Amino acid sequence: MDSIGLIVESMHIAGEAHGFQTTDAAVKEIIGLSLLTGIDILYPQATAEQKLAIEKSYSEYYIPNSHRTPFFYPIEDMLQTLQQQGKQLAVATGKKRRGLDRVLAASNSEHYFVVTRCADESGSKPHPQMLSDILAHTQQPITNAVFIGDSIYDIQMANTLGMTSIAVNYGTAAHTELADEQPSYQVETPEELVRLLCS
Repeated sequence: MDSIGLIVESMHIAGEAHGFQTTDAAVKEIIGLSLLTGIDILYPQATAEQKLAIEKSYSEYYIPNSHRTPFFYPIEDMLQTLQQQGKQLAVATGKKRRGLDRVLAASNSEHYFVVTRCADESGSKPHPQMLSDILAHTQQPITNAVFIGDSIYDIQMANTLGMTSIAVNYGTAAHTELADEQPSYQVETPEELVRLLCS
């Protein structure tokens, strides 16, 4: 889902509400991590109390605006195709459970996924616990799995387990940053991802 712009906007608003500033580039670099981990990186000078206040302000802005995160075209068609092919689809995200459930409900996409894991349940990326949990739930060997991500933390998480990974260049990280993490595959567009997975 195309959430980058809203994440950056929300973080600026939240940080500035408490006297802290950052850059667009810095916010994009923490996307994929849990929210509080990202805030720790962006505002190391903030006290623990200020970081919690920033987290609260972020949520208060992001949640009512979360309808502004549509699927990249033609990703939803791809989910339908993969589901029809009998593939088990899952989500491993840096979002909290409440946030993911809200996004899935708003996009009417819960039915595509057999299991979902969040940072507040399995630890923040790049720790691979989320992927281990998903493999256990689906009872699939790692050789049957592929993880798709747009941040270096996504690829690091998959690499830690030795899982096949696909880096997508239309998200948060630059092509070269993702390439440095040595993903199994790297694609430029959603259409290229669809061709790779559905062929």
